[in-house]
Amino acid sequence: MALQPSVRSGLETILIDMVEATPETLEGYGKLIDDPADCDIEIVVWPAQGRRAVDSGTGNAGGTTEGVFRFWWEEGVFKGENEAVSDNYILGWSHPPGASEPRQNEPRESAYMWHANYHPDGGQLFFPLDKTAFVAPLALPGDDVRPESFTAFYCDGSQGLYIHPKVWHEALFLFDDSGRFFDKQSKVHARISVDFPQEFGCLLEVPLVIPWSLLSRPEG
Repeated sequence: MALQPSVRSGLETILIDMVEATPETLEGYGKLIDDPADCDIEIVVWPAQGRRAVDSGTGNAGGTTEGVFRFWWEEGVFKGENEAVSDNYILGWSHPPGASEPRQNEPRESAYMWHANYHPDGGQLFFPLDKTAFVAPLALPGDDVRPESFTAFYCDGSQGLYIHPKVWHEALFLFDDSGRFFDKQSKVHARISVDFPQEFGCLLEVPLVIPWSLLSRPEG
């Protein structure tokens, strides 16, 4: 991924819905994790190139890699660094590039996301090391993905999030200024991407204001 994305000003922004991450809402996307030691990373068998099948027991021996995935806001720019794959990213902004409002760290009402990807070779685990609440924009597998395919899943930081292979994602977005996550994923680290400004002329607006309906819980 390019560290400095090429994004022109004046793009349309498309707001995506926020839902609470639960076993029911995450069906098909992934699951919540209480203990990272108990989370197995799915590894996808290397695809056959023709009519002959991949031999049984082969094509899935790449294993996994792990490390700390750090995220932080810096002057209104949201950045990430993944030790597991030795990569760093610009993931979005507190205001769209070229907006009249000054970029700022707080308060933030949205994150504007320019890119998403999926890993065809395996799943990925994000586990908050400091119980940091986060939002994960996800879309179900399929290369015909569109901006409206995405949903923002709110996680309160008490559990980690595991996503299945081929599920579209863009790491995580934080309410706090920074956060650290244990990351574990396939070591092959193949990446298929969608660039929203280039393909659709837009940015995805990820809400960073939690709806009251997700914060209120019945007593008892």
